[in-house]
Amino acid sequence: MNFKIIPTAVFAEKAKLLAKRYPSMKDDLSVLQNELLENPELGISLGNNIRKIRMRICSKNKGKSGGARVITYLIKTSLDEGVINLVTIYDKSDRESISIKEINSLLVKCNLL
Repeated sequence: MNFKIIPTAVFAEKAKLLAKRYPSMKDDLSVLQNELLENPELGISLGNNIRKIRMRICSKNKGKSGGARVITYLIKTSLDEGVINLVTIYDKSDRESISIKEINSLLVKCNLL
């Protein structure tokens, strides 16, 4: 498989804020990146190639359920090629969930829709 991972500006900004709170965030994101390259369709499908991934934050010691959520948008150019866009990330303890309407708004803002 030949997939490329591209973080949006929104994702980069929010990941930077989380990295200030959680020292393990850089390593946690690196683990996620490797998992995504192995399986681009990781996580729960929200429809229209949008996926929600539960990500562990090691610094919190709470596992995936109390960790972060990463929203991705997959654009396949063929069966085994494409781009995985990291749309946004949020801490589960700060926010319970994100609506499809808000995700679509972020996709438009990032020129992905």
